[in-house]
Amino acid sequence: MGRKSIKDIRKQEIIKVFYKVAKKNGYANTSIAKVAKVMNINPSLIIHYFATKEDLKEALIDYLLERYLLIFNIDKEKDYSLTDLYDIIDRLFSKKWNKLFDDSLFYDFYAESFRNKQIRRKYITILDSLRSTLSTILAKLNDRQQLRLTNPAHTADLIFIFLDGAYFYLSLVEDKSMVENRLNQYKEEVYDLLKLT
Repeated sequence: MGRKSIKDIRKQEIIKVFYKVAKKNGYANTSIAKVAKVMNINPSLIIHYFATKEDLKEALIDYLLERYLLIFNIDKEKDYSLTDLYDIIDRLFSKKWNKLFDDSLFYDFYAESFRNKQIRRKYITILDSLRSTLSTILAKLNDRQQLRLTNPAHTADLIFIFLDGAYFYLSLVEDKSMVENRLNQYKEEVYDLLKLT
């Protein structure tokens, strides 16, 4: 792998600061000028890399979705065991996502995906990739008779439906003990769905 160019490094730095400012103020209240002020640079330097706030938003969405993928950290090539599946379920239903990306921005852009086909395609690509990967893992475990699922692809889809609902609901809950309890309940439901004890 080659080294990142100065341009790529600078763009990544701008995106990360944009993310921090938008997380604090909300996307609508974040401007290139505010980001430049936090970075202590001239706004024209940001415009050199991102001509408009819209361009910067597209890069920020990519950044958020990449961070979203970090929750799952599933290697398509790995030969997964049942123990690995338990680990994946634990990661899926953990509070790690709170540390990886800001819910308000994630759902702000998710809502925009209903109006913007390009954003919708990005979300669909990420979510379909995760479903497909989990489906492959479940199918391999099923083939080795470590699971007894009628339809691994459908089961993977149900897990992500459950997960999406859990993420949305729990992002609104302020009681941390309730969040922890719910995550454990949801995990148990998924184990039941997978016919695991």
